[in-house]
Amino acid sequence: MENKEHDQIFNRQRLVVERLSASYKNNRIGHAYLFDGKHGTGKEATATYFAKLLLCKHPEDYRPCENCNSCRRISTGNHPNVKITRPDGQQIKKDQIDELIMEMTKKGYEQGRKIYIVSRADRMNSSSANTLLKFLEEPDGDVTAILLTDSYQSVLPTIRSRCQRISFLPPSREMMISELVEKGITTSMAATVTMVTADIEEAILIAQDDAFAHMRKTVLKLITASERNVHEALLFIQSEWSRHIKEKDDTDRALDLLLYAYRDIVVFKTGLQSIPTYPDQQEFLKGLAMKMTYNELSVKMEAILQAKRQMHGNMNRMLLMEQLVLNMQEGLLVV
Repeated sequence: MENKEHDQIFNRQRLVVERLSASYKNNRIGHAYLFDGKHGTGKEATATYFAKLLLCKHPEDYRPCENCNSCRRISTGNHPNVKITRPDGQQIKKDQIDELIMEMTKKGYEQGRKIYIVSRADRMNSSSANTLLKFLEEPDGDVTAILLTDSYQSVLPTIRSRCQRISFLPPSREMMISELVEKGITTSMAATVTMVTADIEEAILIAQDDAFAHMRKTVLKLITASERNVHEALLFIQSEWSRHIKEKDDTDRALDLLLYAYRDIVVFKTGLQSIPTYPDQQEFLKGLAMKMTYNELSVKMEAILQAKRQMHGNMNRMLLMEQLVLNMQEGLLVV
């Protein structure tokens, strides 16, 4: 990591970096941390920064020097004492955690702390989560775990209870929207992408992506079809939705966009002051807010959340979306 990136982390997450530096200064390093925050808030970059600090040969003012052999190898992913595990497909599987633990318990490593980072810790299935839990409870030697998640509540409670929680706050949406508009992004698209990511560079790329713009339109069309009748909504899923939203990651993002639309409706219904996700759809969504009861909105939003949970299993995506439409239309939450 170059010093420029170093400074970006410090500027965006000053409180987090100061907290980690203080724990290092006071020699009070935890055995397990849980970094949680919205996608794009710099959790993995900060975890790498902390790993460098813990293993740096020549720290300066409680910051990693970035120039020693240890810092450079962490930057290139070649330090034997630092391991990063990411989802294999949609999940982190048990054999990945088994392999991680085997690596962390091997003899012959370099002197110093061993650090493992688990990205998207909420994507561990029950077997992998319980395997990691045992290692968290009884770590072998001088080991620090750093778990990263965009969804704190989705992490196993027993794992949460054994980690120091460090929350990453996103920059204000107002600031991000203003910056995106200055770069030529429309206000409506800027409002949508700032719900998807808190990283300004990624937000620009998403806003300029034609596939994302089409996904946004498709989600809004599904709401229109759903409000007409269940048969039209099912036909829409079988025709237009299935042709344009095929991959799991796309479905996941589309479900988020659908959830944010109903969030807008709730905001309009309650009169809360909040920047909508779809400011260009205010008239349409306000009309729905007048028609829907709070109970109906609650059922629809819970159905979407249930669909997101089921999607990370092996459920057929077409069947999942058809079931979602039925659940939203009829209020039947099928488990």
